[in-house]
Amino acid sequence: MPATPRSLEENVSLAGLSTLGIGGPARYYVRAGRTEAVAEAAEWAAASRLPLLVLGGGSNLVVSDEGFPGLVLHVGVRGIETAADDGTVAVTAGAGEPWDPLVARAVGEGWAGLECLSGIPGLVGATPMQNVGAYGQDVSGTVTRVRAFDLAAGRVVDLARDECRFGYRDSRFKREDRGRYVILAVTYLLRAGGAPAVRYADLERHLAAQGVGSPTLADVRRAVIEVRRRKSMVIDPDDPNRRSVGSFFMNPVVPGAEAEQIEASARRDGTLAAAEKMPAYPAPGGRVKLSAAWLIERAGLHRGYRRGNAGISTNHTLAIVNCGGATAREVVDLARDIRDRVRDRFGVTLVPEPVFVNLEL
Repeated sequence: MPATPRSLEENVSLAGLSTLGIGGPARYYVRAGRTEAVAEAAEWAAASRLPLLVLGGGSNLVVSDEGFPGLVLHVGVRGIETAADDGTVAVTAGAGEPWDPLVARAVGEGWAGLECLSGIPGLVGATPMQNVGAYGQDVSGTVTRVRAFDLAAGRVVDLARDECRFGYRDSRFKREDRGRYVILAVTYLLRAGGAPAVRYADLERHLAAQGVGSPTLADVRRAVIEVRRRKSMVIDPDDPNRRSVGSFFMNPVVPGAEAEQIEASARRDGTLAAAEKMPAYPAPGGRVKLSAAWLIERAGLHRGYRRGNAGISTNHTLAIVNCGGATAREVVDLARDIRDRVRDRFGVTLVPEPVFVNLEL
């Protein structure tokens, strides 16, 4: 039997470790700041036949009111290393590094590739798992290596970008190999002196309104944070919508013919005015990405809608918020209501972004 981890605690509340502010206790809890501590805790959990939950910044978790019956391994591996070569900079950051300060550093140094991902809460370790993206940019465009502890093999491995099998808000870590790897560090390849990415309509409009014709990396970062703040998508202690996991549902990607049918149906019943166009964006393989927020609103739900102590953000239809004293059950009930109304109205089943711990949608 492996030795008991030195920092092991019992019955630790998970509500305070989640941006949603909801969740019961972890039966056991370990915060690991070194690779060796991660391996030690994982081996102890396996030998004790306990389920393992890997926790980072808690910005993408919906934890049940009953909590988690196994070991919560809170990864806090820190450290940032850089290596410049021929116009590029490889930035390797520990999984426990806060994400937005890393983006701020890259922008300040003039390294392009992460600027549109400004203002996103959470830690570095979650970025390849979720293939974190926003405003036309995602980390799969810059990740070159993920270092992880392979629970199945009991050793540290390095996975190249292609081995991560990235998809839209997806990766092997979230999909077929969910629960197999504990991410320890991520390497991003950035462009020294590169131009910022401005591919998203909201961002273009915001910059144009400010009279910024040739934006710098700093301009784009500032604009992204301002747009996110208007939608309550940055953590602000004074914002009543702050207790959320960000966008609760992914934008659905459907075949082109299905998108046309949805738009035609919306016109027939008056949901979509004659001069109005349904938000839709080209996706690989001739498919079309729809706006989940638009679908939710046109299914009859509105900002500020509440079920008990859980509600839709007053600033952004895609965010479900803890209005104060909400339970995980109230959040799940509201999410089901949203999903079912959109499915009944448009025939599209929205897929949630957050990870559900000890409960199902």
